[in-house]
Amino acid sequence: MSDEQELGITESKQYNTGEWYAEVVQKAGLANYGPEGMSGFIVTRPRGYALWESIQNYLDGEFKKTGVQNAYFPLFIPESYLEREKDIVEGFDPEVAWVTHGGHEELEERLAVRPTSESIIAPYMAQWVRSHRDLPLRVNQWASVVRWEATETKPFFRTKEFLWQEGHTAHETRDGAWDETMTRLSQYQSLYEDVLAIPVLRGAKPEHDKFPGADTTTAVEALMPDGKSVQAGTSHYLGTSFAEAFDLTYTTEGEDEEPAHTTSWGLSWRSLGALIMTHSDDQGLVLPPTIAPEQVVIVPIWQADTQEKVLDYAEDIAEDLEAAGVRVELDARDERNPGFKFNEWELKGVPVRFEIGPNEVDDGVVTAVHRPDGESVELDRENIAEAVEEQFDEVYAKLYAAAEENLEANVREASARNEILGTIGQHGGYVKAPWCGDEDCEDEIKDQIAAEIVMVPLNDEDAEIHDGEDCAVCGDDAEETAYFAKSY
Repeated sequence: MSDEQELGITESKQYNTGEWYAEVVQKAGLANYGPEGMSGFIVTRPRGYALWESIQNYLDGEFKKTGVQNAYFPLFIPESYLEREKDIVEGFDPEVAWVTHGGHEELEERLAVRPTSESIIAPYMAQWVRSHRDLPLRVNQWASVVRWEATETKPFFRTKEFLWQEGHTAHETRDGAWDETMTRLSQYQSLYEDVLAIPVLRGAKPEHDKFPGADTTTAVEALMPDGKSVQAGTSHYLGTSFAEAFDLTYTTEGEDEEPAHTTSWGLSWRSLGALIMTHSDDQGLVLPPTIAPEQVVIVPIWQADTQEKVLDYAEDIAEDLEAAGVRVELDARDERNPGFKFNEWELKGVPVRFEIGPNEVDDGVVTAVHRPDGESVELDRENIAEAVEEQFDEVYAKLYAAAEENLEANVREASARNEILGTIGQHGGYVKAPWCGDEDCEDEIKDQIAAEIVMVPLNDEDAEIHDGEDCAVCGDDAEETAYFAKSY
């Protein structure tokens, strides 16, 4: 155990959120900052990568249920490929890292380190599609991308290189592509709500903030405890612009040639940032049982004359849990006292701790302690695997309820510019307001308090604008409802 971890968390989530977050990430063993001179990069440690693998495994399974196949495309994209879709070039040019030399030789054409892969994937999809019988075509890749942002590094939230998945599909019709867009958005929502215990809002990005070249960008947004929003996953209906740029066409039943309707959709390890920020506390990391690398830690408590019987009892329980598929860690180190172990495993975010001493052995029970609230419950040794699953459900419900309470308490309405500014300035969170659709109105709010329109609701009563309703910023006729917030 390092001295760093022995110190525990020294910063406050409420008062020094940024410093607290960085401390949790490092002391819980999730990541380290990259080498000196490489600002913006991180090293993901095994426990951090295990969390990403859990997200990967869940989404990969969901994707494959709906006909998606995994593939892999080159890291480098020729400049001429990027230039075939002008909006991609214009949208990503400030963030593109370029390779100009291979060894000592200057390249004939610059290669972009992929900021996104539409420009390298679409040309190959065009080769694979000939007729309507080849559609829909669905591919996904798990990869990293590089975007050379100038912002300060925040592990998992903002790094120059980050891990993600990006899916790409081609369809005969707009309706087919739009259904695909919504399917992926729903899968992202399920990941957050059913795996990460984070409720999300779903909507579309305003026209001026959509993905470069897209017809429509949709997103799920998660509200953090500090009142900022996280763009938690995006799904884009690209229309036919990419198909036309890269000759992705198909022959209809009537032998006509038509451009395909395409989509792209992606979720990055920003989801880990949202997970850490949402649930963790001043004692360290907090993880829902669904994703925790260790779901249960068993801490045996003994004196010299009871060590053997306590350890035998604890080992039997660990074996039962392992046989039932529970991820369990038996902490039988004798050089550390129980109090140290409690603090260490709390720091690492293990959802349920089993405390087993001589009394538990004699009574045929286990004392189970929940993270983060410290609630303890006595469980019978018999059928312990079934009993712990109930504890997992309870811990998950607590985490979700706390996040849901935060979301519900921090969606407010405004009908005037000063109300938007005052509400976000005082409370953070989301402010719903009628909006005329003009980017200038967003800029006015952004210039004042660095808040932006994070989404407009998608085709439901939340999006309804009533007759005579005016834009909260400029007073012109309102066209839609906008959610303003500060964001990561």
